[in-house]
Amino acid sequence: MASPLLANIALHVLDEAWQSEGTRLGVLVRYCDDFVVLCPTEERALQARELAGTVLADLGLQLHPDKTGIVHLVRGGQGFVFLGFHHQKVESWRRRGRFYLQRWPSQRAMQVLRDKIRAATDRRHVGRPLSAVVADLNPVLRGWAAYFRNGNSAGKFSTIDSYVHERLAIFDNRKRGIPGRRWGKRHDGAWFTRLGVFRLSGNVRRVAVHASR
Repeated sequence: MASPLLANIALHVLDEAWQSEGTRLGVLVRYCDDFVVLCPTEERALQARELAGTVLADLGLQLHPDKTGIVHLVRGGQGFVFLGFHHQKVESWRRRGRFYLQRWPSQRAMQVLRDKIRAATDRRHVGRPLSAVVADLNPVLRGWAAYFRNGNSAGKFSTIDSYVHERLAIFDNRKRGIPGRRWGKRHDGAWFTRLGVFRLSGNVRRVAVHASR
């Protein structure tokens, strides 16, 4: 398997091939070793996949069998994941029949962050001050928010805030010798605010999108 750097260098050949043969099929969007092709029809998408596979084969590379597929965007189709974002057309609740392309953190991106939060608040760290745990979490949360803030991530950001609140409340209970996962009135919103946890909610910047039917 080629490293991302070597794959990035090799894929310049794909860029060149697309300029001469692929533009009739769709628009190639590439970042480092990851790319998508936006095509107007399924037939052209199949041809684009064949062309990309042929170009990569000549370089001794191949399309990842689990990450390569053809998906539909029309009228709320299943969408696709690219660079950690899930891209999907969503119907407007104000203008029914109008679909807008939106993006938010993918399931994998959400799980990776949850794993980091869970690791930082694991019972094996119960001897650490709560303030130290928060100090470790905040740079992770800030970085994640900075990356995913441009889009439609408000719902996902709120979900992460709630998860951090829950994990810190359970961690505090463990420090106090209170068993179980239930947490009560003392761990309210004011308590969470006093901890100085960086909140993702309120940091979303919506981007301009185009509507389609």
